[in-house]
Amino acid sequence: MTQESQLARLGLFDAKVPRYTSYPTAPHFNNDVSAARFASWIGSIKPGAEISLYVHVPFCRRLCWFCACRTQGTQSESPVRAYIEVLKQELALLARALPEGVRLARLHWGGGTPTLLSAEMISDLAEAIFAVTPMAKGGEFSVEIDPNEIDDARLDALAAAGMNRASIGVQDFDPQIQETIGRIQPFDLTRDAVDMIRARGITSLNADILFGLPHQNRMRMTESVQKLLSLSPDRVALYGYAHVPWMARRQNMIPTDSLPSPQTRLQLFETAQRLFQWDGYREIGIDHFATPHDGLAVAARTGRLRRNFQGYTDDRADVLIGLGASSISRFPQGYAQNAPSTSAYTKAIRDGQFSTARGHVFSGEDLLRGRMIEALMCDFEIATDDIRAQFDITQDALERMYREASVAFPDMLDVTPSGLRVRPEGKPLTRMVARHFDAYDLSKAGHSSAI
Repeated sequence: MTQESQLARLGLFDAKVPRYTSYPTAPHFNNDVSAARFASWIGSIKPGAEISLYVHVPFCRRLCWFCACRTQGTQSESPVRAYIEVLKQELALLARALPEGVRLARLHWGGGTPTLLSAEMISDLAEAIFAVTPMAKGGEFSVEIDPNEIDDARLDALAAAGMNRASIGVQDFDPQIQETIGRIQPFDLTRDAVDMIRARGITSLNADILFGLPHQNRMRMTESVQKLLSLSPDRVALYGYAHVPWMARRQNMIPTDSLPSPQTRLQLFETAQRLFQWDGYREIGIDHFATPHDGLAVAARTGRLRRNFQGYTDDRADVLIGLGASSISRFPQGYAQNAPSTSAYTKAIRDGQFSTARGHVFSGEDLLRGRMIEALMCDFEIATDDIRAQFDITQDALERMYREASVAFPDMLDVTPSGLRVRPEGKPLTRMVARHFDAYDLSKAGHSSAI
């Protein structure tokens, strides 16, 4: 039996499963987390601790049809400028709630299009953030950059503010594919943006590329990956395109008959995977690649790889605070999410309170199962000694869970005295294996394809 037929027999090409950037996943958030509880969680951070901060900018000059993020289009600067003022008010609320001496291990601006901000707004926002909590020594300040929406003035402002990692969305370089997904971004434009970034001494570069896009085939995938490799990014996220038009109505612009089959999606992933590996990149988790000396590769080698809402990370902070509409925060106590709509978010902040709309308080086996799922997603194995050192669970109980998973995925998992391991041929099933350890009802959530 071929590997593909084994994977098909186990349901890989039919399954819809979470990406597990959180546990429980966002569809299971509820109304138990209020603005007051969110503030109390901020207040419980230890003085002098290092935390991470995510800032969401939900605006784009144009809306790409493939994107399922919470964004809104604008041709005017006025709503963006007004939004920055609201972010500054939210930062003032955060300043009052934060204990003394807190520093930033990580700062990330995402979107949307953060580089839609003018140079003046970039400097203004960065100054407001660092007035509340400065960067820690060795901290990382990363920004998502749209090559269509960047120039010297904005890059100068970002560099002056301390940006030391840039992230560029590529998606695909093929003109027909770009036209079909509503994202026109020629290779020359992307290369020029990379040159501009590096000219300012910013040596750490991330890039995102998608497989499973309309009209993609192995030849086009090869050409796009080779062009990306010519830019020498330090990290690459090879995400599977999630076609979820019931969640993102703009995706209805993409003809479904142009989408590759699940079997072809796997072939596209494997084509890109081989190219990255042949070029010396290390495979990180299920869908990332990094140069051997990049922080992600080091974290993967040393067992310190983590997973959060931005994907894989080497961030070790226990607290991630999200600012802006729809942003999600993570604390040792649970998750908190801001109001998704910009109007509701703005109203709450202008009324002098955090805009927390929902979240989840950890209870029962949440932390145990969350850690087991994270270990699978990061390391493709669960180490019994590590789990028992952190949680009150017996060896017998863990081994029973392992055996049940092994029965569900025959010939794809190894149960050993030290734990559970996903075999190399079973790695495409990792999200499905993780789902096996998920105690929540997934039937009502519209998740994306397992491959």
